Amino acid sequence: MSKQTFVIVGAGLAGAKAAQELRERGFDGRVVLVGAEPERPYERPPLSKDYLRGESEREKAYVHPDGFYAEQEIDLETGSAVAAIDPGASRVLLDDNRELVYDRLLLIMGVEPRRLPIPGADLDGIHYLRTFADCDALRIRLRSGAGRVAIVGAGWIGSEVAASARQRGLEVTVIDPLALPNERIFGTEIGTFYRDVHMQNGVEMLLGRGVEAFEGAGAVARVRLSDGAQVECDFAVVGVGVAPRIELARDGGLEVDNGIVVDEHLLTSVPNIYAAGDVANAWHPFYGRRIRVEHWANALNQGPAAARSMLGEDVSYERIPYFFSDQYDVGMEYSGYAENWDEVVLRGDPGAGEGFVAFWLRDGHVLAGMNVNVWDVNQHVQDLIRAARPVDPRALADPGTPLDSLLSVSAQ
Repeated sequence: MSKQTFVIVGAGLAGAKAAQELRERGFDGRVVLVGAEPERPYERPPLSKDYLRGESEREKAYVHPDGFYAEQEIDLETGSAVAAIDPGASRVLLDDNRELVYDRLLLIMGVEPRRLPIPGADLDGIHYLRTFADCDALRIRLRSGAGRVAIVGAGWIGSEVAASARQRGLEVTVIDPLALPNERIFGTEIGTFYRDVHMQNGVEMLLGRGVEAFEGAGAVARVRLSDGAQVECDFAVVGVGVAPRIELARDGGLEVDNGIVVDEHLLTSVPNIYAAGDVANAWHPFYGRRIRVEHWANALNQGPAAARSMLGEDVSYERIPYFFSDQYDVGMEYSGYAENWDEVVLRGDPGAGEGFVAFWLRDGHVLAGMNVNVWDVNQHVQDLIRAARPVDPRALADPGTPLDSLLSVSAQ
C-alpha cells in the first residue's frame, strides 16, 4: 500500500485518530486529512464545559500537539471545504477547484446543529454551539459573569451550557417543549433528577413550552413562548439537536438513511469508501441493527476502526455506545442503547444527594445503565448489557449486591 493515497474528509477527533491509526499500523502511503475549519483537529466536549467557562486553555482541546501531523507526514488541509466526491473517478473536489485522487476514502463530516425556523431566528445574539468559533463567541458572553441567557433545548448541549453559564454567575432560563430534560431518552426518573439539579443551582426551568419567536430590534431581547409568555434575555443559545452531514455522500451516489449507511466494517455502499463517527449509520452486530451514535467515545474509537478496515483488516465494530456529561458537581457515564424499555431500576436514591446508578430494562434484560457520581462501575454495566440475559431487578437495585455477581445470577 506504500504507493496509495488515503483521504479523510473531516478533521475532527475521529479523523485525527484515523490518520494516527494508519501511521501506527505501518501505512506509508500518502494520508490527507481535510477539514473545513481553520483549526487542527480538536475535541468538542470542552466547548460546553471547562473551555467555555474559561477554566482550560485552547491547547488542551486539540487532539494532537502542534507539529504532530508534519512529523507523521500527514497532509493536514485545514480551512478546506470539500465541494464534491466523485466515486467514479476516485477523487475528491475541493472548493478551491483542487482535486485529490484517492485509493481509499473515509468520510467523517460529523453533524450540523438544527436551526429553529421561527420569526427572529436571524437576530444577532442567537448562538449555536458546535465549533471553536461558536464557543469563543459564547466565552465572551460568559466572561463578565453577568447577564441573562435564554437556552432553548434541555438536551445535553443545552443543559451543559446552562450549567456553565450558572457557574459563571449568569441568570439562566431553560426552555423545552418536553415536561422534563431528555424525557424521551431517559424517562421520568432521570428527567426529574436533572430538572431538580438545575433548579437547585438557580436555573429557571420553563418546561412543557415551545418557542414561537425571538424578538428584538436587531439583536435578540426576548423569547416568546407558545403560551404567550416572554423571557427577557441578553442573548440566547439554541440546542435542539443535530443532523448528519450527508450531502456529499448523497450527491456522490452513496446510500444514506439517517446518516451514511455502512456495514459492520464501516464500508459504505460504494467500494473503497468508508464512513465513521457522528455521520455513520453503522450496522451493529450486537444489536442486530444499524445505529448512529453522536458521542465523543464513538468518534474516538470508530475512526481508528475505520482506518484498520481501510488497511484490509477484518474489522467488526461492535463497541457498546458510551457517553459522559458533567453539570455542576454532577458527573455521569451512560452505556448502552435503550429503546422500548419497560422498566427503570434505581440503585440508590437520586433525591438523597448521593450517587446512584440507573438501569433501563426490557423483559428483565439490561439495555443501558447510567452511573451518576458513582465510579468504577461502568465496565460492570457494559458486562450486564453484553450478557443479554435476565437479571433480578431486586438484586440490581440493592447497593449491597456487587454488580459483577449478577452476571452469574438469573432473575428469579
